Amino acid sequence: MKFSRLVLPVMLLFASQAIAQQTTVKEFQYLSGKGSDNTVAWDFYCTGGRNSGYWTKIQVPSCWEQQGFGSYNYGRDYKTNGKNARFHDEKGMYKHSFTVPASWKNKDVFIVFEGSMTDTEVKINGKQAGDTHQGSFYRFKYNITDKIKFGAANQLEATVSKMSADMSVNNAERLADYWVFGGIYRPVYLEAVPKAHIDYTAIDAKADGSFAMQVFVKGLQQNAMVSADIIDSKGKKVASVGSSVKKGDSLVELSAKIANVLQWTSETPNLYKVNVTLSGTGKDAYRVTEKFGFRTIEIRRGMGVYLNGVQIKMKGTNRHCFWPETARTLNDSIQMMDAKLLKEMNMNAVRCSHYPPDKRFLELCDSMGLYVLDELAGWQKWYSTKAGKPLVKEMVIRDLNHPSIIFWDNGNEGGTNKELDQEFTRWDFSKRPVIHPHHRPGNEFNGIDCNHYEDYYSTKKILNDSLIYMPTEFLHAQDDGGAGAAMNDFWELHWHAQRSAGGFIWAMVDEGIVRTDFNNVIDANGLNANDGIMGPHREKEGSFYALREIFSPVKISLKELPASFNGGIEVENRFHFTNINQCSFQWALVNYYKPQDDFTGYHILQKGNAAAPSIAPGATGNLQLTLPADYRKYDALVLVALDPFGKEVYKWTWKVKSNADLLEGILVTNNNSASVSETDSTYILTGGEISVILNKKTGLLQGTKNVTNDNLSFAKGPVLVQGTAAVTGVKQYKEADGEVVEFTYSGDMKTARWKMAGSGWVSLEYEYALNGSYPFAGVTFSYPENFILSAKWLGKGPYRVWKNRLQGTPVNVWANLYNNTHTGYSPLVYPEFKGYYGDITWMEFSTVEGKFYVASKDTGLYVRLFDFYALSGANPHPALPAGDISFLDCIPPIGTKLALNISANTKQLGPQSELTPVNGPVKRTLYFYFGLPKTSDSKEQYSRPAVDNVF
Repeated sequence: MKFSRLVLPVMLLFASQAIAQQTTVKEFQYLSGKGSDNTVAWDFYCTGGRNSGYWTKIQVPSCWEQQGFGSYNYGRDYKTNGKNARFHDEKGMYKHSFTVPASWKNKDVFIVFEGSMTDTEVKINGKQAGDTHQGSFYRFKYNITDKIKFGAANQLEATVSKMSADMSVNNAERLADYWVFGGIYRPVYLEAVPKAHIDYTAIDAKADGSFAMQVFVKGLQQNAMVSADIIDSKGKKVASVGSSVKKGDSLVELSAKIANVLQWTSETPNLYKVNVTLSGTGKDAYRVTEKFGFRTIEIRRGMGVYLNGVQIKMKGTNRHCFWPETARTLNDSIQMMDAKLLKEMNMNAVRCSHYPPDKRFLELCDSMGLYVLDELAGWQKWYSTKAGKPLVKEMVIRDLNHPSIIFWDNGNEGGTNKELDQEFTRWDFSKRPVIHPHHRPGNEFNGIDCNHYEDYYSTKKILNDSLIYMPTEFLHAQDDGGAGAAMNDFWELHWHAQRSAGGFIWAMVDEGIVRTDFNNVIDANGLNANDGIMGPHREKEGSFYALREIFSPVKISLKELPASFNGGIEVENRFHFTNINQCSFQWALVNYYKPQDDFTGYHILQKGNAAAPSIAPGATGNLQLTLPADYRKYDALVLVALDPFGKEVYKWTWKVKSNADLLEGILVTNNNSASVSETDSTYILTGGEISVILNKKTGLLQGTKNVTNDNLSFAKGPVLVQGTAAVTGVKQYKEADGEVVEFTYSGDMKTARWKMAGSGWVSLEYEYALNGSYPFAGVTFSYPENFILSAKWLGKGPYRVWKNRLQGTPVNVWANLYNNTHTGYSPLVYPEFKGYYGDITWMEFSTVEGKFYVASKDTGLYVRLFDFYALSGANPHPALPAGDISFLDCIPPIGTKLALNISANTKQLGPQSELTPVNGPVKRTLYFYFGLPKTSDSKEQYSRPAVDNVF
């Protein structure tokens, strides 16, 4: 390689030549579409599987399985089906006619494939374009200038082999825990450049304003000039540099120093562009433009990862390039959606697992601010050195100018060919660090241990050792476990540890593919690929919102407003580069809608702005809200934090009123008297339109009656979900505000006291005593699940909670229709209906038999709705209480699951994942109304039948 290191100010002579010349740029002509929403039909012949053996049409780009061709394989089929199994190995033969503009006749013309699975042989007009390309996830191109006809029709032929002829390519790319496909799945296009042109540039721009660039030139037949103008985001030229380049040279290096640069970080994604011009080679100058950012990456061994001199911690997840209908073929809207979703979770990083992503996604990471781990494929086996070298080159040259890329990943979990490490730095002018993601200890590289799936206590041990720890996979999000569950403990551990560089959750989305061979059902290969924070169409699971709160860079730990609350709220700044005074805050005083209202949520009655205090990154300070003197007459206080770009960081809600005050107007009393009647086996308490029937022998609710509608099947409680209870006595007596039936027990239940008010509201006051640590405690009742229609409640929501995943569920009035979703399994309807719901003040149940209500003036009530399993297996986890609807004082934590293996020993996941200690007596009062309370004296708008024979 011949090159010039001569670096000079732009000389007037060359500058005047450049000005006099017209400027040309690279020209493009797409032969395929540009994405899954913009495709072009090519001729196609599939050699095996569905729709094979004849010529037809296929849309390009696409994965051919999603177009109805060939056969499916999941990458772990080699394991699932054993040694006698073979992957489908059909080939796809493509033909496409295209015309090259006559104006390109004196240019060099290349055909470019952004991605093709897997071995791709290309012919132009019957002539081989070059060597067969091997490797699915990498851009490759051929110079076809001598094979095309200008201004006339040309024929492209491409033969794509789903399985590579190189076993190491199959090992690295297809023996993997993800779906494997075939086809030209990324765009194909022509590019035309002058004979003398800039091939590519490599930029190294540091945080101090140092700028260096390699300019790779081709086809120089005479001395020329390379000049570069650096432009800021406002279009202002901040520097110009240039150098002469001699005939035959292929590389020139330029450098400059720019004062007062705006640095690139995930919080401040400041981008510059450089216009690089090659002039003096003919009639026209040639220009390329690259965007870049000024930033400096450091690994300070034994300390951490630093960007621009500041320690940073990755809040990230692993992302596949995936969409259910189109597999690996995406479009710009999906790329943008994914980048926005990552930012919405308050993440600042993404690992591109397990291959380089589409270039558009990297451009969005640059402009929106996401740290990227760009990965060479190699799931648990690696490319041979011969096969891997050209792929590293293709990957690095395509991606090297993206400021978002912080690390190169050499493979995954043992899929690392260490002979390729030096190839990354060979081609990367800025010499980014290379890391080795791995699932076993002892594989650190460049001072970083990336070991996967450590528990809380082993994580703590590693962080107390000498290496930087950055798990490139942790808290596996299969089913409803992992991800947000236990993350609060894990993140506090990482945040406060000097040697933590953060980590990456597995994974962003469930890889559920639309199976075109099975009536378009969504298939996540059973339990293999349903391990995302979101569903395949980006349906948000509960962990999405938990992570949004846990990762919030504006951290507010206040759980409830103290009695002495004066508007002051402690704020911790967990930004790395942003002062809190660059954010803005808005508050609102709100009243919640009531059960009888048609709406959910709250209505805003007062609102205002709060001055953002100056709190430096990593520091803690006080945010002062100027609230009206009568703020305590409102139901709740809402606070919203907005980042410097006006995007919502997080929204917090605190109840202002007590539960008792919030139930005013709901728990209605009147001057009517309650009554009691008795049979040999029951007491019947009646108030207003409602009667409850209590069994004398068992102490259980035997049934309910309502004169205005059908009887309800809610019964068989209260039953303790922990411990024993046997009725030892019962008495009935009258109090000023109602009729009472009181049961006493031996065992762990002490008393259960039912009192009927004249309004029809009946209270159940109970006491039990336990001694130990429990997954759940409280009482339960029975109700047929198939009778339920929906629920509406004031409490945490709209998603269910676990003891170790309470975040992301603000208190509000929520509603949800019944669904039977098993998290991660199709059909996906979120939020899930069945589960544990926290901090309940009241809940309305709508059923085919009518409505009924439960309320509690006490705090800390959890309501369990029906049978559900968070982690499925031979023994689903966690175990459930007896009954169908439970009223609990504590709920279980959830473990994690990796493939078939459930980790049910939740205490390994940290303090919040331990069982709840219950030592001594527990008292609670529940209030029930079995029917729809009367809210209007207006007449019915219809004539009710005398007898309803439907049921």
